[in-house]
Amino acid sequence: MDVGIRIEQLRKVYTSPPPVAAQVRGGPMTGVKFWKRPEKKKYEVVALDGVSLEVKPGEIFGLLGPNGAGKSTTVGILTTRVRPTSGQAWIGGAEVWQERVKVKRLIGVVQQKPNLDFALTAREILTYHAAYFGMTADERQARATELLDRFQLSDRSDQLVTGFSGGMMQRLSIARALMHNPSVLFLDEPSTGLDPQTRLLLWDLIRNFNAQGHTVMLTTHNMEEADELCHRLAIVDHGRVIAVGTPGELKRSVPGGFVVRLQFDTIGDALLAQLRQIQGVTEVQQPPEGGLDLYADRGGTLMPHIVNAAAAAGATIRDVHISEPSLENLFLHHTGRSLRQ
Repeated sequence: MDVGIRIEQLRKVYTSPPPVAAQVRGGPMTGVKFWKRPEKKKYEVVALDGVSLEVKPGEIFGLLGPNGAGKSTTVGILTTRVRPTSGQAWIGGAEVWQERVKVKRLIGVVQQKPNLDFALTAREILTYHAAYFGMTADERQARATELLDRFQLSDRSDQLVTGFSGGMMQRLSIARALMHNPSVLFLDEPSTGLDPQTRLLLWDLIRNFNAQGHTVMLTTHNMEEADELCHRLAIVDHGRVIAVGTPGELKRSVPGGFVVRLQFDTIGDALLAQLRQIQGVTEVQQPPEGGLDLYADRGGTLMPHIVNAAAAAGATIRDVHISEPSLENLFLHHTGRSLRQ
């Protein structure tokens, strides 16, 4: 059965702060004195602020954004780990928080950090997981053998995972999530910390799973990963969706496409006026960290005109950086800051 994902006006507000270590002072043999805990203040962090999305069945869909954007909270709600403050979400026809058991049978989940049982071998990790879903012993062993071979782990199948590399643990985590053949696979920052060769292998495994008709949702702040893997993606920041579309559509939506990031000794109205008059410049922005961003239809060939404009305004260029059309530029255009910040 083809299974998609639908989200309507999801909102999540955290009202409990993370745990804080006790504040202690004192030295050896002097006893221990505790600081008086300050009066509690109301704690409120808005992680999601009215997110609505629809993921088509059989699609690789990405949530692209910096740390703290709300990506992992979205996945947490869709995988029944986080209760939303308001809004609804469906996996196929099952409402996530009303039909959690049904939803769990439809999904496979790979966390950002591998959470494997180090007391078990690779094969045992897979077969134990499959037992939760009612697979027979023969089915579990056959499926484990198939996935261990596909994920290039057969030679380590009967070894404890304590000696596995980070890439091997991540491959085993994905194999575990696929043991019950889920309709939807969730991957939270799947390639974080992986070397380039392992990352490419991981991408191939994700594509192969998707080619069988399964739906994949992944979170990432890696623009290359989003560009290479995703059929469509949503760019998110501060708990809101900034833009949705194919990677190509999103890149083409940036005014002019190219971004020329400039630093000057001084920025005044005269300089802004001169830069806006340059042919090919579609927009001039002042990012929060200073300088100017010029959105234009070309890059390097624009520099002589920029130099002339600066001279006419009595300004001196201190630094220049030119970037071609990219998802990074799209994020920069909408937020005024880099995706990596």
